[in-house]
Amino acid sequence: MKQILYLASKNQGKINEYKKLLSNVNCQLILQPESIEVIENGISFKENSLKKASEVAKQTNNYAIADDSGLCIDALNGSPGIYSSRYADNDKQRIDRVLKELEGQNNREAFFVANVSVCAPNGNLILDSEGICYGNILNETRGNNGFGYDPIFEEKTTRLTFAEMNELEKDLYSHRARALEKIIPELSRIFY
Repeated sequence: MKQILYLASKNQGKINEYKKLLSNVNCQLILQPESIEVIENGISFKENSLKKASEVAKQTNNYAIADDSGLCIDALNGSPGIYSSRYADNDKQRIDRVLKELEGQNNREAFFVANVSVCAPNGNLILDSEGICYGNILNETRGNNGFGYDPIFEEKTTRLTFAEMNELEKDLYSHRARALEKIIPELSRIFY
């Protein structure tokens, strides 16, 4: 029987991505219970990631994994950064805000960062990893896949937006995939 690993998130799109990325780990991945609310008030991706994983682990008395990720844009001094998901009310408004703030800017360099934390049932951190993906912000959206800022973020080596990539390509290049790749061997030892 597979051990349960809670994903400290209520985002259905994220759990689908995690299930693919962790398909070789012998665990049953479950979204956190609706009743658990975690306030992301850390000052870094790592603090927010740890807080989410620790709270969900303690409240469920199970292992929990969480990530905090976001888009950092050079011309906006790293914004939206840790506020990426709270930069506006929905994906379209967040994209519109970024494009408006970048109007007239020649420097479109940006990167996605993901910090992943895994906590034991007592809430203690047992694994931590960070992944970064570099690219540029386009002047308009391209592609229909993905979520969040995916349609305006053009990955540097492929010159495709995350919204243009198929799932296999995104799994190769995304910040979340890169962070998880580093800890999968350890996760496989925990969930054997």
